[in-house]
Amino acid sequence: MLHQLPVDFNKVKKENLDKEILRAGIIAELDAISFYEQMAALTENEKIKKILLDIAKEEKTHVGEFETLLKEIDPEYTKELEEGKKEVDELTK
Repeated sequence: MLHQLPVDFNKVKKENLDKEILRAGIIAELDAISFYEQMAALTENEKIKKILLDIAKEEKTHVGEFETLLKEIDPEYTKELEEGKKEVDELTK
């Protein structure tokens, strides 16, 4: 699990700060998704499993929110996501 921020924000250039904040948010949410899904896989209690998976789903929405904002402020990120999609499409045809 994420125990500390992945970036020392004091060392980030001001023009990159918002991008790094959003990336840290994405990392935290992905970490939470992984945690909740792993805990759901471990429990045999169906109520607990259902709640954990519902919370994991909510965290995925949060990833989408952060990513939407990141795409707005980082055109290179958006461009490279599209390049990655093209590569997957080409390799999996």
